[in-house]
Amino acid sequence: MCRCTLLWALTILSLSLPLSLSLSLSLCLSVCVAHSLSLSLSPSLHLSVSQTTLSMFRSKQLTVRRRFSDFLGLYEKLSEKHSPNGYIVPPAPEKSILGMTKVKVGKEDLSSDEFVERRRAALERYLQRVVSHPSLLQDPDVREFLEKEELPRAVSTQALSGAGFLKMINKATDAVSKMTIKMNESDVWFEEKLQEVESEDQQLRKLHGMVESLVNHRKELSVNTAVFAKSVAMLGSSEDNTALSRALSQLAEVEDRIEQLHQDQAANDFFIFAELLADYIRLLGAVRACFDQRMKAWQRWQDGQNMLQKKREAEAKLLWANKPEKLQQAKDEIGEKEKTRDFKKQIIKYLQSLLHSEQQLIKYWEAFLPEAKAIA
Repeated sequence: MCRCTLLWALTILSLSLPLSLSLSLSLCLSVCVAHSLSLSLSPSLHLSVSQTTLSMFRSKQLTVRRRFSDFLGLYEKLSEKHSPNGYIVPPAPEKSILGMTKVKVGKEDLSSDEFVERRRAALERYLQRVVSHPSLLQDPDVREFLEKEELPRAVSTQALSGAGFLKMINKATDAVSKMTIKMNESDVWFEEKLQEVESEDQQLRKLHGMVESLVNHRKELSVNTAVFAKSVAMLGSSEDNTALSRALSQLAEVEDRIEQLHQDQAANDFFIFAELLADYIRLLGAVRACFDQRMKAWQRWQDGQNMLQKKREAEAKLLWANKPEKLQQAKDEIGEKEKTRDFKKQIIKYLQSLLHSEQQLIKYWEAFLPEAKAIA
């Protein structure tokens, strides 16, 4: 992972990850909820690209239906392809089994509606961040996600699937190896940035906990205010003094408005502030994953260096011991490796030539298409 790639990503992160000017003018997308009419009560999502001038898409306006697992599957694909190269892949929203159970069991529950809206907004922010990345926007999986009518079900995102179990094992293995790897950081810039990321992550987690506590207290205040307003209204209706009864009724109305104000403010605290902090905590996790990828690359380099050193020592011992048969065996191994590398190089060159031919073929047919459409 080069320094300029991480610097670009950290700069985007510090600027709240807005869409760049060119992309915001060429791609506008939104996510809305569409409750499925099938036997499953799980809401699906309409992904709508309302306007685009990018030539990579088949139409200027696109609307497709996606499941939550499709979003997770997209993240898995992008992370697998681009994270080893040092790209900060925006993380998808996390699963919530409790929230989804509420949606399936009690659709009229206010908390379930809140959960659905929370997930919808989080998925929309996730996609905005993906398409704002120039390299990720060019990815075939992103284009397929935005415009293909049907996607194969993302089985790897299910926790109880074989792929999900294997992913859990890989994560545990990575965590153990990360603790055992001791990397002597030679670049001060990376060391400073890692410390900054870890410090900011701790501060944001503390702030997020405080904001969640604020939201809960404000919700309690709203509930208690509603109870107080109801009590005052009942007291006013039972009061014999007309002036006092009218004053109590007006006080109850004021308390009702205050209760609604507290409720709206709690929603704003949650959706605008708390969710923003949660997004940034996940983004910082993606940044730390880039540092982990760099550490893995360093470990592979060290393993290669150690293997090379062992091979050289073995070669020196064979030369010193004057054992031509073992020396020839070592030379044969080297020759086999070189042949494999050369074969791989030629295969890649051949595939690139095929790709170039297909691109030329597409251009020829696109040039002929207007002539075919002009046939009366």
